[in-house]
Order: sequence, then structure tokens, then C-alpha cells
Amino acid sequence: MDLIERIRQKARLDCQRIVLPEGDEDRTVMAADAIIREKLCYVTLIADPAEVEKKVHQYGLKNIEKASIVNPKDHPKKQEYTELLYELRKGKGLSMEEAAKLVEDPLYLGTLMIKAGDADGEVAGARNATGDVLRPAFQIVKTMPGFSIVSGAFIMILKDRSFGEDGIIVFADGAVHPDPDEKQLAEIAVATAATTRSILGFEPRIAMMSFSTKGSAKHPMVDKVVNATRIAKEMDPTLIIDGELQADAALIESIASSKAPDSPIQGNANVLIFPDLNVGNVAYKLVQRLAKAEAIGPVLQGMAAPINDLSRGCSVSDIVNLVAITSNQAAGLKKSE
Repeated sequence: MDLIERIRQKARLDCQRIVLPEGDEDRTVMAADAIIREKLCYVTLIADPAEVEKKVHQYGLKNIEKASIVNPKDHPKKQEYTELLYELRKGKGLSMEEAAKLVEDPLYLGTLMIKAGDADGEVAGARNATGDVLRPAFQIVKTMPGFSIVSGAFIMILKDRSFGEDGIIVFADGAVHPDPDEKQLAEIAVATAATTRSILGFEPRIAMMSFSTKGSAKHPMVDKVVNATRIAKEMDPTLIIDGELQADAALIESIASSKAPDSPIQGNANVLIFPDLNVGNVAYKLVQRLAKAEAIGPVLQGMAAPINDLSRGCSVSDIVNLVAITSNQAAGLKKSE
């Protein structure tokens, strides 16, 4: 069973409620039909039911009738969500009239459903830009307790299965936060550990990456990684984590035995935390292209509920897979609580 099928199987075993705000977008409707057919989660589409019905006939879909469809202009909880949004944002100057207008925006409505406990996660971005997807998420769902930032993890599937966890390594942050400070870098490490457990089902062995290994170089950038490692251990004492480590000391046992003989990682890291977005983004793209690895993501982490953003060039299969990942994240968050 390959990784994607394992992720889908995990989703089937603990079905969550995932809302798709772009509920009348062609690929999204087709993906929802496949998701329901495969029983990956409970689906809510935000759209005019008449528009969804057109897509059903256009594409000959058979399973959409099992989805919940919420019309953003007219649904039973519209006033409840309007009042919720007003209470959340009145301190920022939002009026009740403005809240009533925003609640008709599917991206705001989807996050309000999560905040109200009517959904467990959201996937969007097939039609909307990343900023539009994340803005209501930051305003309404916000970050997890104890976390100040959101980050993006990439699941890297290598052809050489001797690395990581049978060829799987998680990279972070490769997508969101340009220059985390030491506390934020620690948060990224802890969040990525949770992502690894919930989606991939194995115990993370985290290497905090640097151009130095165990004091081989002195620089404030090295100090940041050393301090972040210490803070991450304080945040979650159960973590198997070490830093600062160069890539070879993190990934190759023979080099680790020389450069970092006392490291709990022992050259067998399956999670790599990069010191900033420059390094993380370049690293994942280099591995993807030069090693011909498959890169799944970014999977957004650090939110109080999983909200994931698609590329506007995504395929139906991309949507199905990200929904399964989001469902796994939601189940993992519930277990951790």
C-alpha cells in the first residue's frame, strides 16, 4: 500500500467533517463525488444548490446527494454565524452590517462553521488565492494555543528508501513564514511533529538544520537553531529532537557517528526543520527536482483547526488527497486534545 492510499485509509477509519467553500467549482464538485464514494470524510459543499445540481448533471456524478450543501445566501444558521463573526471581530471595528455581508462569503462561512463546531476542517484554493483562503482562517480560527505562527510542511517521498522513514522525510517550513525567531522555529518543530504523527503515523525524529554541527561554527544563526531546539524540548519533552545539525549528520549514520556521536537522531532523521524559509523552500525544490522525489504539500500547521490551501492549478486527485490529509489532521488534533 503506497503512502497516499495509507493516508486515505486512515481518513476512512476516523471520518471527519470537511467543508469545501468552493462548492460549485468543477474540480471541487468532482472531487467531492469521489471523496463520498471512497468514504474518506463527511463533505459539506458551500454553494447554491442549483449550481451544484448543474454540475451533477454535467459530469454524471452519482454521490453528491450524500453531501451537505449550504447556500451561503440563505441557510438556517446565517444569523447565528453573523453574530459569531461580529463578536469575534467587533474589537477590530467590524459592524454587524459588515458581518452580515462577510458571512455570505464562502471562505468566511467555512471558517465560521469550524469555529462554531459544525465542521472539523477546510480545503480551498482551487479558485481563490492563498491570501484569500488564509485571511478568514487567521481572523476566525486562529492558531493553536501556545502557537503564534502558521507554517507549511512538505511530505517528501524519496526513491531511495534508505533515508528517513522508508524513504519519507517531512520538511518544514517550506511555504509560509520567512524568518522565524527561535521561539517560532521551536513552534514549527513541535507542529511538524504533530503533523507527522497524525498524517503519516510514525514517530518523528527531528533534526534542527544548520550549517554547523554541535558547535563546529559560531554565529547568531547557529545560536537561533540551538535555542530553538531547547525551547522545542521544553514545549514537548517527549520529542526525539536534536540540533544544531548539518544535513549529512542528520541523514547519514556513519557521518553522525563522527560529527554527533551523542545525538539521539544518529543520522536517521525523518523530519528536517530548516532555519528559515529561504533554506526550506530551496531544499524541498532541489530534492524534488534533482532526486525526483514526490513532494506532497504544503500542509498548513499551527492552526487551531486544519485549513489547507490548494494550488489553483490543482487536479481532482490533488483535492481528494488534500481532503484526506486534512481529515487526518483533524482526527489527530482531537486525539491530542
